[in-house]
Amino acid sequence: MFDLIRNIFGLNKNSIHAKVEIYTWQTCPYCIKAKLLLWLKGSEFQEYKIDGDENARKFMAQRAEGKKTLPQIFINDRHIGGCDDLYSLESQQKLDSLLGEQASS
Repeated sequence: MFDLIRNIFGLNKNSIHAKVEIYTWQTCPYCIKAKLLLWLKGSEFQEYKIDGDENARKFMAQRAEGKKTLPQIFINDRHIGGCDDLYSLESQQKLDSLLGEQASS
């Protein structure tokens, strides 16, 4: 069904090459909002649902320069920040170029 919606709105993932990772809690509204933007951009992403997993949260915080709030988003292993940071990149018209970068092997 989501692929059908993407086709209707002309959204595709042909120009998305980046490796996108997002740490989330299942019911976090900011996590859902961030995933929605990534989905609308046609980005596939690796989601790490860390509800109640303190070890996973500690690992995320290490990667995220000590930040423990959710979501935390990484594009090509570069820490982007949270939901507001992702939407800020979108409003500055910088998100598409980040998502279009080829992930290094």
